[in-house]
Amino acid sequence: MSEALVLQSDFGKCDGAVSAMYGVAQSVNKSIRIFDLTHDIPPFNIWEASYRLLQTVSYWPEKTVFVSVVDPGVGSDRRSIAIKTASDQYVITPDNGTLIHIKRNIGIAEARIIDESVNRLPQSGESHTFHGRDIYAYTGARLASNLISFEDVGPEVPVESVAELPIADAKIAGRVISGTIDVLDVRFGNVWTNIPSQLFKMLAVNYGETVQVTLKHKNQVICSRRMVYGRSFADCSVGEAVVYINSLEHIGIALNQKSFAQAYDIGTGSDWGIVIEKITSH
Repeated sequence: MSEALVLQSDFGKCDGAVSAMYGVAQSVNKSIRIFDLTHDIPPFNIWEASYRLLQTVSYWPEKTVFVSVVDPGVGSDRRSIAIKTASDQYVITPDNGTLIHIKRNIGIAEARIIDESVNRLPQSGESHTFHGRDIYAYTGARLASNLISFEDVGPEVPVESVAELPIADAKIAGRVISGTIDVLDVRFGNVWTNIPSQLFKMLAVNYGETVQVTLKHKNQVICSRRMVYGRSFADCSVGEAVVYINSLEHIGIALNQKSFAQAYDIGTGSDWGIVIEKITSH
């Protein structure tokens, strides 16, 4: 029995790219089980691809194979890589920073460069712009189908050599926590930060109390306002802001039944900062 193959990309589904990846996997093994993580990563947004893997990978069974293709450097000398996570799943992807959140939060047990001389769709050697189909989906399907072992993917390389993106840890100083905006809860416009719940709890803020929240882009203040700390969105009135612990047990910010990201034109990444300050009574 094959393992699950989970696909992620920035291709969208308006053309045949995703279907072609499915077709390649089916040509390897007609009984393979294929699932979509998402194909709506914003074009070329490596950071978001990295975070969506973090959001998903550890909830899948051991040996699940993920193929993530957000590849603005396709056809260049960037490496094609496969990694085994510390929780025993596999990810096949361009080595362009897509693995930074897994590397820092889950851990990489082993990394291998894909040997394209054997792990490439037959008769696809003239194309250099669709590695998602010709290399990643093909290799991922073979690995998930147990037609190759992880060792057969290619030569091992040091985990330390896996490419990274700039990333910072959340910090606390007195009654102030600073962090970054990692990703958006896209459909609802909630803002997800890199501030873990345990760090936030060090402020000793109780449910129903308010904190001062400031959002910055490249040190320019975008929004600064008081927000209630609640268990869920319903702990404030419709349209009001709430600070809450999201499904990954990090701090999130939302407007009840409205989009916070749209209201303030919020983006994501290491140059989007957040500061949360406990309000002391006088």
